[in-house]
Amino acid sequence: MKKKALKILFADDDLKYSLLIKRFLEREGYDVTCVGNGTMAVEQFPAVKPDLLLLDINMPGLNGFEVAGKIREKDRHTLIFFLSDRSDKSDRLKGFSLEGNDYISKPFYPEELIARIKERFGMNPPGSATEEIYPFGATVFNYSTNELRTGNNKTLITSRQAEILRILSASLGAAVSREHLLRTIWGNESYANSLALNVQITYLRKALKHDPSVRIISLVKKGYLLATAP
Repeated sequence: MKKKALKILFADDDLKYSLLIKRFLEREGYDVTCVGNGTMAVEQFPAVKPDLLLLDINMPGLNGFEVAGKIREKDRHTLIFFLSDRSDKSDRLKGFSLEGNDYISKPFYPEELIARIKERFGMNPPGSATEEIYPFGATVFNYSTNELRTGNNKTLITSRQAEILRILSASLGAAVSREHLLRTIWGNESYANSLALNVQITYLRKALKHDPSVRIISLVKKGYLLATAP
């Protein structure tokens, strides 16, 4: 049975640049829809039903951050990558606060974008039947779908949060260093990434609120520990 193509909605007001990136993505077998501004991205989102949303930040009408905010009001599952020539720490942190999954600074090589996409979807692409499950406390974490289930409560987390929780779940009851999380998920231990980790841990704690038997404990100078009550 043929797997369905990964669907990408790409919003950027630079038409020449968009078409160039679109060609590279389509060579990889991705189904790409391009739109020229943020308003069109919001309008086309329900029809396209993308697996991944690529958002340029500087667009006329609605900018990338505003588009992400509107999408996240209704959809917490679709991955969002911000693309921008703005690399300020405040912009990166704003992107992650909007539950963006990645932030790629322009200019970049198309191969870099493809590598980031494959990193996210390579092991469990849309249509794959493989599931990676982590039970802890009264909660079941499905890494493949970014889903937390506690009794009748279902919570969807971002892929960035799922990556963190996957590492903590695999080391349930044992400390995981900040350095390991930063190197594994962000690639380096920069100050901006360290702040982003703090933000994502806060969101994860909120996502686990339905299970009082589970805690993410901060360990001074050691990192974090996913613990369950006996």
